[in-house]
Amino acid sequence: MQDFLRNLPKVELHLHIEGSLEPELMFALAERNGIELPYSSVEEAKAAYRFKDLQGFLNLYFQGMSVLRHEQDFYDLAMDYFKRASSEGVVHIDIHFDPQAHLQRGVSLDVVMSGLLSAKQEAEQSLDLSVGMIMAFLRDRPAEEALQVLEQAAPYWSELDAIGLDSAERDHPPSKFVTVFKRAQELGLARVAHAGEEGPASYVIEALDLLDVCRIDHGIRCLESDEAVERLYQKQTVLTVCPLSNVSLNVVDSLTHHPLPALLDKGLNVTISSDDPAYFGGGLLANHIACAQSFGWDEEAFLILNRNAIKEAFTTEPRRQELLARLDVVKY
Repeated sequence: MQDFLRNLPKVELHLHIEGSLEPELMFALAERNGIELPYSSVEEAKAAYRFKDLQGFLNLYFQGMSVLRHEQDFYDLAMDYFKRASSEGVVHIDIHFDPQAHLQRGVSLDVVMSGLLSAKQEAEQSLDLSVGMIMAFLRDRPAEEALQVLEQAAPYWSELDAIGLDSAERDHPPSKFVTVFKRAQELGLARVAHAGEEGPASYVIEALDLLDVCRIDHGIRCLESDEAVERLYQKQTVLTVCPLSNVSLNVVDSLTHHPLPALLDKGLNVTISSDDPAYFGGGLLANHIACAQSFGWDEEAFLILNRNAIKEAFTTEPRRQELLARLDVVKY
């Protein structure tokens, strides 16, 4: 099964590129940029990657990205993950990135975008990989700020596939960002949002109704609401579920108690992603293997999950058809 999963053409719809920053690269960038980290070694940094909840993770996440200062840093960050993912059989990644987190540190949007877009271009030319771009907004920051950043990104609108909503979910409902998402709709950008991770199922319904999203990131708490489940089922709105992330953040007690099988039993449009792989125990392949071990799924289950992901990926139609065709000839 592990060989099958490694060779399977896999598609990831929910990946925070800043959350792919491995401790080794963090230390290398810190040295290059003259930044002192609060860890004496890579091993000490890895030991700190234990969290009680989402906020505990976010504190470490923002601390880690302090090493990202220049265009080359963002290029190195993205290429490091693209190469690693490609070597594990990932063929498409939709990446979230958080411009506000960098603007707050005095790093310009041009620096962020130039580095990430250079890596995307190289990955698409040199690796068997396509990349979608999701500009995500921090829900614990003012909505007015998010709108300003979206307007500031005008030179890059053509490079964006979607906008997203991430960071601390509790007490930050989707309704706070209606104006930003309406503006994105005017610009022809797709809309996605984190909902139903730590926040309630009502946030899933808000994201659908008020933000008109095509994708719910996480969404596992939808099971607490029959209405949310029915809405997701009727529209077949894709859920980008991140199993190892949910365990790491104590959203669920253990993978064996994860609601993924229940979501599938409800007929929902489910996919698997890694979220922040450097912090949550591995990338897309690791998530696949963990699900196989915990749920006893067969090969057909993973073909279905990745077919769901290909159909919903932010990519060109020719690339989509190519990936679907490759999945159709997978042998097991």
